[in-house]
Amino acid sequence: MSAPLHLHVPSRPTWRCRACGIAWPCSPAKLRLLARYRGDMAGLLVHLVTLREEAADQLAQQHPDAPSTDLHRRFTDWVPVRSR
Repeated sequence: MSAPLHLHVPSRPTWRCRACGIAWPCSPAKLRLLARYRGDMAGLLVHLVTLREEAADQLAQQHPDAPSTDLHRRFTDWVPVRSR
């Protein structure tokens, strides 16, 4: 049985999902965010960029010698963007 969508939140400072343990945002978290920000993709992107920067800082502190991961793809590339 899968965890309720509201439990798919990041565990800081690892940025893994508290419910499923994979890199956050996991698929259920993405669905929840898309539903919450329906009609406001710009607002969703602002929210995710803020979280991405927080994650970058925290992950760099945890692993200063590790190469940085592609947080842009993980946090924002999946957001649908429509041109006018």
